Amino acid sequence: MAAYQTIVVGTDGSDSSYRAVDKAASVAADSGATLVIACAYEPASQREVDHAQDELGSDVAYQVVGSAPAEDTVRTASERAARKGARKVETVIVVGEPVPTLTNLVRERNADLLVVGNRGLNTLAGRILGSVPSEVARKSGVDVLIVHTT
Repeated sequence: MAAYQTIVVGTDGSDSSYRAVDKAASVAADSGATLVIACAYEPASQREVDHAQDELGSDVAYQVVGSAPAEDTVRTASERAARKGARKVETVIVVGEPVPTLTNLVRERNADLLVVGNRGLNTLAGRILGSVPSEVARKSGVDVLIVHTT
């Protein structure tokens, strides 16, 4: 089997998702692959922004609303990936839901492996509504590594 060339991993900033980043980075390091770290987020509503500014002040509120948390997430993930030996790391922040974001990114980057954590797979909501791991496994069209993170 040929080594993977491009690996996409999704993260939401949770400890669980960072463990998936660590595994993806190790695989990328072993195969010399490019690692694409993705974070999908939904923008805050104006009401949420106003509330954050009222509670925190406008000089701090930007850190918890908008794209700032996603930027922090991919920066942290990228640093972790480098510590695991990944040499070619790219980060992507996308406004949107996780499943379409990851599956679109796999196609756009011509990735041959998608890595996600298992969070949500064994929950009741995940069984009824579908979880990110199960949805991307069905929809991605490439190998999917579901990392046991919980």
